[in-house]
Amino acid sequence: MELTTNTNQALLDAQLELWHTTFAYIKSMALKSALDIRIADAIHHHGGGATLSQIVARVTLHPSKIPCLRRLMRVLIVTGVFSLQNPNDGAGEHVYELTPVSHLLVGSSNLTPFSSLVLHSIFVSPFFGLGAWFQQEQPEPSLFEMTHGQTAWDFTDHNPTFGAIFNEGMIADSSFIMDIVTKEFGDIFLGISSLIDVAGGLGGAAQAIAKAFPHVKCSVLDLPHVIDEAPTITNVKYIAGDMFDSIPPANVVFLKWVLHDWGDAECIKILKNCKKAIPPRDAGGKIVILDMVVGAGSPNLKHKETQVLFDLFIMFVNGVERDEQEWKNIIFEAGFSDYKIIPVLGVRSIIEVYP
Repeated sequence: MELTTNTNQALLDAQLELWHTTFAYIKSMALKSALDIRIADAIHHHGGGATLSQIVARVTLHPSKIPCLRRLMRVLIVTGVFSLQNPNDGAGEHVYELTPVSHLLVGSSNLTPFSSLVLHSIFVSPFFGLGAWFQQEQPEPSLFEMTHGQTAWDFTDHNPTFGAIFNEGMIADSSFIMDIVTKEFGDIFLGISSLIDVAGGLGGAAQAIAKAFPHVKCSVLDLPHVIDEAPTITNVKYIAGDMFDSIPPANVVFLKWVLHDWGDAECIKILKNCKKAIPPRDAGGKIVILDMVVGAGSPNLKHKETQVLFDLFIMFVNGVERDEQEWKNIIFEAGFSDYKIIPVLGVRSIIEVYP
């Protein structure tokens, strides 16, 4: 049987698109549950391929939920988190295998802490109030503050358990991206003798740079309560301070995922302080920003969608991901003469800014 009119087929196609978006959150929750019960670790334990019974033997699962686990795995296969190999003889058990996506969730340096952070109920729950937030006056309170009664930074500081989850997520992402930056794009650090990582937290990025380029004297600037938690045995110097007041001098100021947390006025103030901290361009002075440039990079739909989704995500703390024109506006407003966008880090870019 076939539909009698193209109009009805178009209606059903439209319903498919609507449902696909409506149920998209199920993909995220399926991934979250896989992280919670450590399915990827179970498969990794068996060398990257495991049967359902082998997975069940290692994950935290009530026996009554085994049929449900099959259904969860079906979703995770369709969404590319795992793959499925049929038995050669047609009689044995199917084997679930890691894919490039789930390989990122296992091993000593993996992205599970970052995904777990983003999918944590503390971060997810504010978005239930997104429609109501749009009806409120901006910029305050943020969507996060409207939900939890305090800013994300205060909440993290006052809740040690969640603070640890937050720090682990940031460290995991920093380790992942900085490993690629130092191995593939280290020329941005050539010819410099000093670098300061502004709002660099516990110094993961600065430590990666110092390890890869021992000739560069690396420092981290962050608020006093953050510096108090910094490691004591390291080749990185930690400086307590506030980027809105002043930034210690260095050849290069490094800003990794800092400016997207702030509005234009705050970013311009930070950038002006950065400009005061570095020498002229002909003496090697520059700012290196690692952040997102919406619209830069691959024209692939998934690439574009991820960028705009992340922009909407960071809006919950009144943050913003900028397109090139928006970056250009704040860079020139802060008094810089030129910039270069290098869209080589997936959905993120390296931005070099020159005085």
